[in-house]
Amino acid sequence: MDANATTPVLPQVLEAMRPFWTEEFGNASSIHQRGQHARAAVDRARESVAALLNCRAAEVVFTSGGTESDNMALFGVVSPGDHLIATAIEHHAVLHAAEELEARGVEVTFLPCTGEGLVEVSALEAALRPNTKLVSVMLANNETGVIQPVRELADRAHAAGALFHTDAIQAAGKLPLDVKALGCDLLSISGHKMYAPQGTGALFVRRNVRLRSMFFGGLHERGRRPGTENVAGIVGLGKASEIATDWLAANGAWELAALRDRLERGILAAVGEFPGEQHSRAWEAGVNGGGAARVANTSNLFFDHVEAEALVIALDLKGLAVSGGSACQSGATEPSHVLTAMGLSDARARSSVRFSLSRLTTGDEVEAVVEMLPAAVARLRELAPKTRQASEPASQRSALAR
Repeated sequence: MDANATTPVLPQVLEAMRPFWTEEFGNASSIHQRGQHARAAVDRARESVAALLNCRAAEVVFTSGGTESDNMALFGVVSPGDHLIATAIEHHAVLHAAEELEARGVEVTFLPCTGEGLVEVSALEAALRPNTKLVSVMLANNETGVIQPVRELADRAHAAGALFHTDAIQAAGKLPLDVKALGCDLLSISGHKMYAPQGTGALFVRRNVRLRSMFFGGLHERGRRPGTENVAGIVGLGKASEIATDWLAANGAWELAALRDRLERGILAAVGEFPGEQHSRAWEAGVNGGGAARVANTSNLFFDHVEAEALVIALDLKGLAVSGGSACQSGATEPSHVLTAMGLSDARARSSVRFSLSRLTTGDEVEAVVEMLPAAVARLRELAPKTRQASEPASQRSALAR
Protein backbone atom coordinates (compact mmCIF):
# COMPACT_ATOMS: atom_id res chain seq x y z
CA MET A 1 0.00 0.00 0.00
CA ASP A 2 2.94 2.34 -0.68
CA ALA A 3 3.09 2.33 -4.47
CA ASN A 4 3.65 6.10 -4.60
CA ALA A 5 7.05 5.49 -3.03
CA THR A 6 7.97 2.94 -5.68
CA THR A 7 6.50 0.12 -7.73
CA PRO A 8 7.83 -3.33 -8.61
CA VAL A 9 9.30 -3.94 -12.02
CA LEU A 10 6.66 -5.84 -13.97
CA PRO A 11 7.74 -9.26 -15.33
CA GLN A 12 7.19 -8.11 -18.93
CA VAL A 13 9.41 -5.09 -18.26
CA LEU A 14 12.16 -7.24 -16.76
CA GLU A 15 12.08 -9.60 -19.72
CA ALA A 16 12.36 -6.70 -22.17
CA MET A 17 15.39 -5.39 -20.29
CA ARG A 18 17.21 -8.66 -19.74
CA PRO A 19 19.01 -8.95 -23.14
CA PHE A 20 20.57 -5.51 -22.75
CA TRP A 21 22.60 -6.59 -19.73
CA THR A 22 24.02 -9.61 -21.54
CA GLU A 23 23.65 -10.34 -25.24
CA GLU A 24 22.89 -6.81 -26.45
CA PHE A 25 25.15 -4.85 -24.12
CA GLY A 26 26.53 -2.40 -26.71
CA ASN A 27 27.01 1.33 -26.21
CA ALA A 28 24.23 3.09 -28.10
CA SER A 29 26.73 5.65 -29.41
CA SER A 30 28.96 3.05 -31.07
CA ILE A 31 28.66 2.65 -34.83
CA HIS A 32 29.36 -1.08 -34.93
CA GLN A 33 26.59 -3.67 -34.96
CA ARG A 34 26.29 -4.16 -31.20
CA GLY A 35 26.11 -0.41 -30.71
CA GLN A 36 23.47 0.00 -33.38
CA HIS A 37 21.32 -2.75 -31.83
CA ALA A 38 21.40 -0.76 -28.58
CA ARG A 39 20.61 2.46 -30.46
CA ALA A 40 17.60 0.84 -32.12
CA ALA A 41 16.31 -0.29 -28.72
CA VAL A 42 16.65 3.25 -27.32
CA ASP A 43 14.82 4.65 -30.34
CA ARG A 44 11.97 2.16 -29.93
CA ALA A 45 11.66 3.03 -26.25
CA ARG A 46 11.61 6.74 -27.11
CA GLU A 47 8.71 6.11 -29.48
CA SER A 48 6.84 4.24 -26.73
CA VAL A 49 7.28 7.07 -24.22
CA ALA A 50 6.25 9.58 -26.87
CA ALA A 51 3.08 7.55 -27.51
CA LEU A 52 2.26 7.65 -23.79
CA LEU A 53 2.66 11.46 -23.78
CA ASN A 54 1.25 12.10 -27.29
CA CYS A 55 4.36 13.99 -28.38
CA ARG A 56 7.16 13.64 -30.93
CA ALA A 57 9.90 11.16 -30.14
CA ALA A 58 12.47 13.94 -30.58
CA GLU A 59 10.80 15.81 -27.70
CA VAL A 60 11.63 13.03 -25.18
CA VAL A 61 14.87 13.35 -23.19
CA PHE A 62 15.87 10.34 -21.10
CA THR A 63 17.14 11.05 -17.57
CA SER A 64 18.04 9.20 -14.39
CA GLY A 65 14.62 9.80 -12.84
CA GLY A 66 12.08 12.35 -11.66
CA THR A 67 14.42 14.52 -9.62
CA GLU A 68 16.78 15.03 -12.54
CA SER A 69 13.86 15.70 -14.89
CA ASP A 70 12.43 18.36 -12.54
CA ASN A 71 15.82 19.95 -12.00
CA MET A 72 16.56 19.95 -15.71
CA ALA A 73 13.26 21.70 -16.43
CA LEU A 74 13.91 24.48 -13.91
CA PHE A 75 17.66 25.00 -14.23
CA GLY A 76 17.52 24.52 -17.98
CA VAL A 77 15.11 27.40 -18.54
CA VAL A 78 15.44 29.96 -15.74
CA SER A 79 18.32 32.44 -15.34
CA PRO A 80 19.22 35.07 -12.70
CA GLY A 81 16.84 38.01 -13.05
CA ASP A 82 13.99 35.82 -14.28
CA HIS A 83 10.88 35.13 -12.22
CA LEU A 84 9.88 31.53 -11.40
CA ILE A 85 6.47 30.54 -10.04
CA ALA A 86 5.99 27.20 -8.28
CA THR A 87 3.53 26.06 -5.62
CA ALA A 88 3.76 25.40 -1.91
CA ILE A 89 2.74 21.75 -2.44
CA GLU A 90 5.38 20.67 -4.96
CA HIS A 91 7.65 17.69 -4.44
CA HIS A 92 10.99 18.66 -2.93
CA ALA A 93 12.66 18.02 -6.29
CA VAL A 94 10.97 21.23 -7.42
CA LEU A 95 10.82 23.09 -4.08
CA HIS A 96 14.51 22.72 -3.29
CA ALA A 97 15.51 23.42 -6.87
CA ALA A 98 13.49 26.64 -6.73
CA GLU A 99 15.12 27.60 -3.44
CA GLU A 100 18.57 27.08 -4.95
CA LEU A 101 17.62 29.16 -7.98
CA GLU A 102 16.46 31.91 -5.63
CA ALA A 103 19.87 31.84 -3.96
CA ARG A 104 21.41 32.31 -7.42
CA GLY A 105 19.43 35.47 -8.20
CA VAL A 106 16.14 34.15 -9.58
CA GLU A 107 12.94 35.71 -8.23
CA VAL A 108 10.69 32.94 -6.90
CA THR A 109 7.02 32.92 -5.88
CA PHE A 110 5.31 29.94 -4.23
CA LEU A 111 1.56 29.82 -4.81
CA PRO A 112 -0.80 28.79 -1.99
CA CYS A 113 -3.51 26.17 -2.32
CA THR A 114 -7.06 25.72 -1.07
CA GLY A 115 -8.10 23.45 1.77
CA GLU A 116 -8.64 20.69 -0.79
CA GLY A 117 -5.10 21.11 -2.10
CA LEU A 118 -6.00 22.89 -5.34
CA VAL A 119 -4.03 25.76 -6.88
CA GLU A 120 -6.41 28.42 -8.17
CA VAL A 121 -5.98 30.23 -11.48
CA SER A 122 -6.64 33.53 -9.69
CA ALA A 123 -3.61 32.92 -7.46
CA LEU A 124 -1.43 32.42 -10.52
CA GLU A 125 -2.83 35.53 -12.21
CA ALA A 126 -1.97 37.60 -9.15
CA ALA A 127 1.60 36.28 -9.07
CA LEU A 128 2.52 36.73 -12.76
CA ARG A 129 5.03 39.46 -13.60
CA PRO A 130 6.51 40.80 -16.83
CA ASN A 131 9.71 38.81 -16.16
CA THR A 132 7.98 35.51 -15.29
CA LYS A 133 9.89 32.93 -17.31
CA LEU A 134 8.51 29.63 -16.02
CA VAL A 135 5.52 28.34 -14.05
CA SER A 136 5.86 24.87 -12.49
CA VAL A 137 2.77 23.13 -11.09
CA MET A 138 2.61 19.40 -10.42
CA LEU A 139 -0.17 17.46 -12.14
CA ALA A 140 -1.01 15.02 -9.32
CA ASN A 141 0.21 15.49 -5.77
CA ASN A 142 2.39 12.70 -4.46
CA GLU A 143 0.89 12.82 -0.95
CA THR A 144 -2.83 13.43 -1.54
CA GLY A 145 -3.27 12.47 -5.19
CA VAL A 146 -5.13 15.75 -5.86
CA ILE A 147 -5.13 16.65 -9.56
CA GLN A 148 -4.40 20.26 -10.49
CA PRO A 149 -6.18 22.23 -13.27
CA VAL A 150 -3.02 22.21 -15.33
CA ARG A 151 -4.57 23.21 -18.65
CA GLU A 152 -6.18 26.35 -17.20
CA LEU A 153 -2.97 27.27 -15.38
CA ALA A 154 -0.85 26.64 -18.49
CA ASP A 155 -3.12 28.81 -20.64
CA ARG A 156 -2.81 31.68 -18.17
CA ALA A 157 0.98 31.31 -18.03
CA HIS A 158 1.23 31.32 -21.82
CA ALA A 159 -0.97 34.40 -22.06
CA ALA A 160 1.60 36.17 -19.90
CA GLY A 161 4.50 34.96 -22.06
CA ALA A 162 5.78 32.31 -19.62
CA LEU A 163 6.61 28.65 -20.18
CA PHE A 164 4.81 25.95 -18.22
CA HIS A 165 6.29 22.82 -16.59
CA THR A 166 4.35 20.08 -14.83
CA ASP A 167 5.74 17.36 -12.59
CA ALA A 168 3.66 14.40 -13.79
CA ILE A 169 5.63 11.80 -11.89
CA GLN A 170 2.68 10.59 -9.79
CA ALA A 171 0.29 10.93 -12.74
CA ALA A 172 2.20 8.85 -15.28
CA GLY A 173 0.54 5.49 -15.77
CA LYS A 174 -2.47 6.59 -13.70
CA LEU A 175 -3.90 9.38 -15.88
CA PRO A 176 -3.87 9.85 -19.66
CA LEU A 177 -0.94 12.17 -20.34
CA ASP A 178 -1.50 14.19 -23.49
CA VAL A 179 0.95 17.08 -23.56
CA LYS A 180 -1.12 18.82 -26.23
CA ALA A 181 -4.29 18.65 -24.11
CA LEU A 182 -2.37 19.69 -20.98
CA GLY A 183 -0.78 22.63 -22.80
CA CYS A 184 2.57 22.18 -21.08
CA ASP A 185 6.01 22.97 -22.48
CA LEU A 186 7.91 20.61 -20.18
CA LEU A 187 6.72 17.49 -18.34
CA SER A 188 8.59 15.12 -16.00
CA ILE A 189 8.05 11.40 -15.46
CA SER A 190 9.89 8.74 -13.45
CA GLY A 191 10.18 5.06 -14.31
CA HIS A 192 9.94 3.54 -10.85
CA LYS A 193 6.53 5.10 -10.21
CA MET A 194 5.11 3.22 -13.22
CA TYR A 195 6.58 -0.30 -12.92
CA ALA A 196 9.90 0.38 -14.64
CA PRO A 197 13.24 0.24 -12.79
CA GLN A 198 14.55 2.85 -10.41
CA GLY A 199 17.12 5.18 -11.99
CA THR A 200 15.13 5.89 -15.14
CA GLY A 201 13.00 8.84 -16.19
CA ALA A 202 12.23 11.28 -18.95
CA LEU A 203 11.56 14.94 -19.60
CA PHE A 204 9.27 16.09 -22.36
CA VAL A 205 10.66 19.27 -23.93
CA ARG A 206 8.39 20.87 -26.45
CA ARG A 207 10.00 21.64 -29.81
CA ASN A 208 11.53 25.13 -29.93
CA VAL A 209 11.93 25.35 -26.14
CA ARG A 210 15.57 26.18 -25.49
CA LEU A 211 16.94 24.01 -22.69
CA ARG A 212 20.42 24.47 -21.20
CA SER A 213 22.19 21.25 -20.31
CA MET A 214 23.01 20.68 -16.65
CA PHE A 215 25.97 18.46 -17.57
CA PHE A 216 28.86 18.73 -19.99
CA GLY A 217 30.20 15.92 -22.12
CA GLY A 218 29.06 14.26 -25.31
CA LEU A 219 26.14 15.06 -27.58
CA HIS A 220 23.79 12.41 -26.22
CA GLU A 221 20.04 13.17 -26.20
CA ARG A 222 20.56 15.84 -28.88
CA GLY A 223 23.05 17.60 -26.63
CA ARG A 224 20.50 18.09 -23.85
CA ARG A 225 21.66 15.33 -21.51
CA PRO A 226 25.22 14.06 -22.09
CA GLY A 227 26.27 10.67 -20.77
CA THR A 228 26.16 7.07 -21.98
CA GLU A 229 22.55 5.93 -22.14
CA ASN A 230 21.24 3.45 -19.59
CA VAL A 231 20.00 1.20 -22.38
CA ALA A 232 18.42 -1.50 -20.24
CA GLY A 233 16.68 1.08 -18.04
CA ILE A 234 15.43 3.03 -21.05
CA VAL A 235 14.09 -0.17 -22.62
CA GLY A 236 12.30 -0.88 -19.34
CA LEU A 237 10.74 2.58 -19.29
CA GLY A 238 9.62 2.14 -22.88
CA LYS A 239 8.01 -1.24 -22.15
CA ALA A 240 6.32 0.16 -19.01
CA SER A 241 4.95 3.01 -21.11
CA GLU A 242 3.42 0.55 -23.59
CA ILE A 243 1.82 -1.41 -20.74
CA ALA A 244 0.49 1.79 -19.14
CA THR A 245 -1.02 2.92 -22.43
CA ASP A 246 -2.88 -0.39 -22.78
CA TRP A 247 -3.95 -0.41 -19.11
CA LEU A 248 -5.43 3.07 -19.34
CA ALA A 249 -7.26 2.20 -22.55
CA ALA A 250 -8.79 -0.84 -20.80
CA ASN A 251 -10.25 1.34 -17.98
CA GLY A 252 -7.69 0.10 -15.49
CA ALA A 253 -7.71 3.44 -13.68
CA TRP A 254 -11.45 3.21 -13.08
CA GLU A 255 -11.11 -0.24 -11.56
CA LEU A 256 -8.22 0.87 -9.35
CA ALA A 257 -10.17 3.92 -8.16
CA ALA A 258 -13.07 1.64 -7.19
CA LEU A 259 -10.67 -0.46 -5.13
CA ARG A 260 -9.24 2.68 -3.48
CA ASP A 261 -12.74 3.93 -2.63
CA ARG A 262 -13.59 0.56 -1.14
CA LEU A 263 -10.50 0.81 1.06
CA GLU A 264 -11.46 4.30 2.24
CA ARG A 265 -15.04 3.36 3.03
CA GLY A 266 -13.98 0.30 4.98
CA ILE A 267 -11.37 2.14 7.02
CA LEU A 268 -13.52 5.16 7.83
CA ALA A 269 -16.45 3.01 8.84
CA ALA A 270 -14.26 1.13 11.29
CA VAL A 271 -12.07 3.80 12.89
CA GLY A 272 -14.06 7.04 12.83
CA GLU A 273 -14.92 6.84 16.50
CA PHE A 274 -13.01 5.95 19.66
CA PRO A 275 -15.00 3.58 21.88
CA GLY A 276 -13.52 4.62 25.21
CA GLU A 277 -16.06 6.01 27.68
CA GLN A 278 -13.55 8.46 29.13
CA HIS A 279 -13.72 10.63 26.00
CA SER A 280 -16.62 13.02 25.61
CA ARG A 281 -16.54 13.22 21.81
CA ALA A 282 -15.67 11.09 18.84
CA TRP A 283 -12.15 11.30 17.49
CA GLU A 284 -12.36 11.81 13.80
CA ALA A 285 -10.86 10.13 10.78
CA GLY A 286 -11.18 11.39 7.24
CA VAL A 287 -9.68 11.93 3.81
CA ASN A 288 -7.31 14.82 3.12
CA GLY A 289 -8.21 16.30 -0.26
CA GLY A 290 -11.17 13.96 -0.60
CA GLY A 291 -13.38 16.64 -2.10
CA ALA A 292 -11.13 17.15 -5.12
CA ALA A 293 -10.40 14.97 -8.15
CA ARG A 294 -7.58 12.56 -7.34
CA VAL A 295 -5.50 9.97 -9.14
CA ALA A 296 -7.00 6.51 -8.89
CA ASN A 297 -4.64 4.91 -6.42
CA THR A 298 -3.98 7.49 -3.70
CA SER A 299 -5.69 8.08 -0.36
CA ASN A 300 -4.36 10.33 2.42
CA LEU A 301 -6.23 9.62 5.66
CA PHE A 302 -6.00 11.31 9.05
CA PHE A 303 -6.63 9.56 12.37
CA ASP A 304 -6.99 12.01 15.23
CA HIS A 305 -4.78 11.30 18.26
CA VAL A 306 -2.61 8.86 16.35
CA GLU A 307 0.99 9.65 15.44
CA ALA A 308 1.49 8.65 11.81
CA GLU A 309 5.03 7.41 12.43
CA ALA A 310 3.84 5.09 15.19
CA LEU A 311 1.01 3.80 12.99
CA VAL A 312 3.39 3.18 10.07
CA ILE A 313 5.65 1.14 12.37
CA ALA A 314 2.74 -0.77 13.94
CA LEU A 315 1.36 -1.70 10.53
CA ASP A 316 4.80 -2.62 9.21
CA LEU A 317 5.13 -5.14 12.04
CA LYS A 318 1.91 -6.70 10.71
CA GLY A 319 3.29 -6.85 7.16
CA LEU A 320 1.53 -3.75 5.79
CA ALA A 321 3.59 -0.99 4.16
CA VAL A 322 2.10 2.52 4.20
CA SER A 323 3.68 5.97 4.42
CA GLY A 324 3.48 9.06 6.59
CA GLY A 325 4.06 11.17 3.47
CA SER A 326 6.62 11.45 0.70
CA ALA A 327 9.29 8.75 0.77
CA CYS A 328 11.86 11.49 0.19
CA GLN A 329 10.93 12.97 3.58
CA SER A 330 11.04 9.72 5.53
CA GLY A 331 12.31 10.43 9.04
CA ALA A 332 11.66 14.18 8.82
CA THR A 333 10.61 15.81 12.09
CA GLU A 334 8.46 18.49 10.48
CA PRO A 335 4.86 17.80 9.46
CA SER A 336 4.08 17.45 5.77
CA HIS A 337 4.47 20.75 3.94
CA VAL A 338 1.67 19.67 1.60
CA LEU A 339 -0.84 19.12 4.39
CA THR A 340 0.08 22.26 6.32
CA ALA A 341 -0.23 24.28 3.09
CA MET A 342 -3.77 22.88 2.86
CA GLY A 343 -4.49 24.39 6.27
CA LEU A 344 -4.23 21.29 8.43
CA SER A 345 -2.94 21.81 11.95
CA ASP A 346 0.46 20.32 12.76
CA ALA A 347 -1.30 17.75 14.95
CA ARG A 348 -3.62 16.59 12.17
CA ALA A 349 -0.81 16.62 9.60
CA ARG A 350 1.23 14.41 11.93
CA SER A 351 -1.72 12.03 12.23
CA SER A 352 -2.08 11.55 8.46
CA VAL A 353 -1.06 8.41 6.59
CA ARG A 354 -0.85 7.82 2.86
CA PHE A 355 -2.21 4.63 1.32
CA SER A 356 -1.22 4.20 -2.33
CA LEU A 357 -2.39 1.12 -4.21
CA SER A 358 -0.65 -0.49 -7.15
CA ARG A 359 -2.11 -2.15 -10.23
CA LEU A 360 -1.26 -5.44 -8.52
CA THR A 361 -3.32 -4.72 -5.38
CA THR A 362 -6.18 -7.18 -4.92
CA GLY A 363 -9.57 -7.00 -3.27
CA ASP A 364 -8.41 -9.55 -0.69
CA GLU A 365 -5.52 -7.27 0.24
CA VAL A 366 -7.89 -4.35 0.68
CA GLU A 367 -10.06 -6.44 3.00
CA ALA A 368 -6.98 -7.48 4.97
CA VAL A 369 -6.07 -3.83 5.52
CA VAL A 370 -9.60 -2.95 6.62
CA GLU A 371 -9.46 -5.85 9.06
CA MET A 372 -6.07 -5.12 10.63
CA LEU A 373 -6.07 -1.30 10.73
CA PRO A 374 -8.78 -0.60 13.35
CA ALA A 375 -7.01 -2.54 16.10
CA ALA A 376 -3.74 -0.68 15.45
CA VAL A 377 -5.49 2.70 15.50
CA ALA A 378 -7.48 1.85 18.63
CA ARG A 379 -4.35 0.71 20.47
CA LEU A 380 -2.44 3.89 19.59
CA ARG A 381 -5.43 6.04 20.56
CA GLU A 382 -5.51 4.31 23.94
CA LEU A 383 -1.82 4.95 24.50
CA ALA A 384 -1.43 8.45 23.07
CA PRO A 385 -3.29 10.57 25.68
CA LYS A 386 -1.93 8.64 28.64
CA THR A 387 1.72 8.58 27.61
CA ARG A 388 1.75 12.15 26.35
CA GLN A 389 0.04 13.65 29.40
CA ALA A 390 2.11 11.58 31.80
CA SER A 391 5.49 12.27 30.22
CA GLU A 392 5.22 15.84 28.95
CA PRO A 393 4.85 18.99 31.05
CA ALA A 394 2.02 21.31 30.08
CA SER A 395 4.41 23.81 28.49
CA GLN A 396 5.87 21.10 26.24
CA ARG A 397 2.42 19.86 25.20
CA SER A 398 1.48 23.45 24.37
CA ALA A 399 4.63 23.88 22.27
CA LEU A 400 3.93 20.63 20.42
CA ALA A 401 0.40 21.78 19.71
CA ARG A 402 1.76 24.94 18.11
